[in-house]
Formats: sequence, structure tokens, C-alpha cells
Amino acid sequence: MPEIVPAPSRFRNPIGKYTIRRNMRCTSCGLCARLCPYGVHPRYDNYSRPIRPKDHRCIGFACQQNDFYCIARCPEKALTLRINPILETLGDYRWPAEMLIGHWHMAETGNLPVIDLEYDLGNSGGGFDKIRFRLPDPEAYLNLPDEQMDTSVDLNKRGDGRIEKTIFIPCYGGGMSFGSTALPVIVGRARAARRLNTLTCTGEGGYPLELVPYAEHVITQIATGLFGVREETILFAPVVEFKYAQGAKPGLGGHLLGDKVTPKVAAMRETVVGNALFSPFPFHSVYSVEDHKKHIDWVKAINPRALVSVKVSTPTDVDMVAVGSYYAGAHIVHLDGSYGGTGAAPDIAKKNIAMPIEYAIPKVHQFLQSEGVRDKICLIASGGIRSAMDVAKAIALGADGVVIGTAELVALECVRCGNCESGRGCARGIATTDSELGYMTSEQWTEHRIVNMYTAWRKQWCQTLRQCGLRSFRELVGRTDLLVHLDYLEEDERKKYVPAPNYKMVI
Repeated sequence: MPEIVPAPSRFRNPIGKYTIRRNMRCTSCGLCARLCPYGVHPRYDNYSRPIRPKDHRCIGFACQQNDFYCIARCPEKALTLRINPILETLGDYRWPAEMLIGHWHMAETGNLPVIDLEYDLGNSGGGFDKIRFRLPDPEAYLNLPDEQMDTSVDLNKRGDGRIEKTIFIPCYGGGMSFGSTALPVIVGRARAARRLNTLTCTGEGGYPLELVPYAEHVITQIATGLFGVREETILFAPVVEFKYAQGAKPGLGGHLLGDKVTPKVAAMRETVVGNALFSPFPFHSVYSVEDHKKHIDWVKAINPRALVSVKVSTPTDVDMVAVGSYYAGAHIVHLDGSYGGTGAAPDIAKKNIAMPIEYAIPKVHQFLQSEGVRDKICLIASGGIRSAMDVAKAIALGADGVVIGTAELVALECVRCGNCESGRGCARGIATTDSELGYMTSEQWTEHRIVNMYTAWRKQWCQTLRQCGLRSFRELVGRTDLLVHLDYLEEDERKKYVPAPNYKMVI
């Protein structure tokens, strides 16, 4: 994995689980700064006044057992510690506050949090939050260092003479178009993909020329609106993705509101400034497998080295769609389940239409096995895969790898406010086309944050593989025998597993 470069928050007061307050009794003796090994109390030479604590680094009440517990050691009793009240309103049921804060920590440091945060499980009451890996068998433990664990994925299994593309982590970045996210975010994601030796995706908004230096790590997407689709940009890409539908809004197509269609976005998409843009559903030139094959043959003829990915949502006959894609010539079938999507996807669609991805993956995996073609196509999953453990569970269900969207934005300090598509866009400068907001982030900072998050994730993956007695993610594919679903366990057995958060949230 690449070197970790610390990437602190862009904001003066990062959000943490705990808050520390210093009252007027403080004499600025500096004892707390000398005691704390986590750097909660910064103190600079030639500056005698107390500085606001960096309380997002505080490990909280677990510190009471330590000799360096600042609250108890302060001679003036000037410090107080409490749970940050903002946790009651931060996040949502799929991304609770602790999961957000945990990912911000990983993106900043490249390490797993030492603070008592639940960053693996959400509060959704279903999906991956109900699935666990079986309790580890100590005798199966594989004592190997992280360097000897294999987390790579081969994307071309057809052996058809096209490029042999291997990514070093079982994830690549999902499609986010020029128009939906800020350009520094798009380029920063590509820079991170190059350092991680994986991929990112343009989405359907065209191919900004700023991505050309990273072209070997950028998928270009062809979607129903054909916005920005050009033969010269198809030639750049090692992988071309046909997007037939999104799991978050199948049957609805895409919608970019007019406020986000700036002159640059309009030029890229060859449309009119300020006009709302719709991607129709479906491709009106595709009504059969033969039509689908025609599309794939077209891309293969333009770019003879590119792999072809087909992104589909998860209807009940998704298994038939997958096998049809294989026979049409696709190298990758990308299943997009119902939990994903950002603020641009309406809740009524996200929560009620497509099949949850944890049901779609084994259904497709097993059907491809029964058809004898599973080892000739790469199965990629997306749709609400939020954490390192969600990735591992998706692979154990039958996927070869996953696509990550929202988690990469969370690494950039997204707070899940859901205003991605409103007005000028994201107030945090992530999902916006407003140049003033967009340059709140930088390409370099984006790159470091995403690399750090995946570096921390890999540590969890390696530990999970070791506990399962496996050396490689390839050995984990389809190992549903290593998983349990809490709803199907007896009460005594269920108590052995970590419960998911279950509390009423203020949303």
C-alpha cells in the first residue's frame, strides 16, 4: 500500500465523539499538554495562553483508567468532558454519527480509530447490519503479516486477448459525474486510484481533460443521456462502463438540476447553461440481448484493448440479466443494489424499488455457477457498501469486488446532509459545481484522504482473512458458510455477536 500522508480536517473545529471544555479557572500551566499522548491539548512555544482542545482526538471516558487522564489531573479542575451533543443530529440510519466520525479518523490518519466508535455497523436494522462473520476458530487463524495477504482482483477473466487488468484492492470508485461533484474531487479521486493501483469512474457527465494524466486508472461511463460521450475519450479508458440503471433509482434515469449546469458543465455535456438535464430510462436503442451486444461490440471496435463493464440495477430477474451480459461479451457485471445513492436520489426510490444488494449477489453468483460461466466473468457489487467489513461480507456472498461511492465522499468530510443536488450544491464543497465552494477542497488533500481510508480498510481486511484462515480474497468469494444472519440465530447464539446500534435518531 502507498505511504500514509496525514490529511487533517479542513475545518477549524473537526467533529468528534467527545467535547472537552476549559473554563476560566485554567491558569495555562501546560500540564494537560504534557500528559496527553493523543495531542488533544496543543501548546506552542512562545504562546502562553491556552488553546482550544482538539477534542476530536480524545478517547473519552475510557481514558479514566490512565494516569494521563487530563480531567482528573488538572490542578485547577478547569476541564470537563462529555459526549458531543451533535451526535444526536449527525448522520442517518445507514450512516450513524459514529460511522461518519470513524471514517473521518481513518481518512485523516490511515489507521483504525482508537476511540470507542462503532464504524462497522449502521443503525438500519437490516442489510449488512444484520450479517456477521462467524465467530473465529482460533485453530484456523493464519499468522501472516499484511504484506503477504492478497487483496487484489482480476477484472478480465475471459482470456480474450484484451488487457489483463488487476486492481490491488477489491474496490474501485463509483461513477460521479462532472456536474455532480467538484472538479478537485474528481481529479483527487483519480490521483488516489493511481496510487492505490485501482480505478475510479467518470460517471456520465463527460471526461474532463484534467483526468488524462491518470487515464489508466479512469473508467469512462456511457449512460442513457450520452452526455459527453466521445470516441476520443473512450480511447483513453482501460475500462468502459455501460450504465443501464442505478440501484438507487431504477426506472427513473438521472436528473441534474439547472443550478448545477454551469457554463463548464454545459460545454462538457454539449447542452444549455442553466437547463435541467435528464438521462432517460432506459437506453432507447436496447430492447434485447442482441441490442445489448451491439453496444458492447461498438465499444470493442472503437477501443480494441478496453474491458467492458455493464452496470445494472437489481430487479428480480437480475440473474438472467447477468448471464445475458456475459454472452453479449461483457467482462464485468456490476450489480447496483438499492441502498446506494446520494442526495440526488429520491428516498422513495432508494427505499422501495430495487432488490437489496445482499440478496442480489448470491442469487447472481449461484446462477452464473450453475451456467458454468462464473469463472469467466468478474462480478462487482455496489449499493450501500459503507465500510471495510461490508466489502468483506459482499465478497463472501459471491462478489469478486465492490464499487465504493459514498464512503469516498465521507472520507472528504461529507456529513450526509442530503443537499447534494440543491442550489449551488454541497456546503462542504464536495458535490458542487460552484467554483467558490468546489475549491474548498484540493486534489492533493482528496487524494491523501481516500488513500488513507483504504489503507485503514486493508488492515481490517487482512485481519478478517487471517481469522478465516484464508490468504486471499479470491478464496473468500462465495463463502457464505463463513457468515451468519442474526435473525436466523437462536437468542443464546445471537448474544455472542456484537449488536448493531439501535436507537431513535433525530433526522
